[in-house]
Amino acid sequence: MKYLCLIYSDETIWPKLPKAEAEKWMAEYMAFSESTQKSGHYVNANRLQGTHSATTVRIRDGKLSTTDGPFAETKEQLGGYYLLEAKDLNEAIQLAARIPGARVGSIEVRPIADLPVK
Repeated sequence: MKYLCLIYSDETIWPKLPKAEAEKWMAEYMAFSESTQKSGHYVNANRLQGTHSATTVRIRDGKLSTTDGPFAETKEQLGGYYLLEAKDLNEAIQLAARIPGARVGSIEVRPIADLPVK
């Protein structure tokens, strides 16, 4: 089964990190990606641009409206994701706990719903 691991953290912290610290974090993410690729759990992953680049889209009464940024103001913002293959939720949680961002933010683990194919 596939699980989406959404990585949330305070995006204002990352630009303030010293270069060596930022490189250490990126190396940890690369190591996690490599280990999940080798184990067969990795499906896909991406880092997102900051919330300053986000646009929220709504349709109300048939009219399109857009606003800058995410829908809700929070202390932690969605910064990226991993799509992982796991045998069950417990295994997905164990994998998510190894994502470096879990130490400073949070990882939301959600199963992917299979849509019927016609």
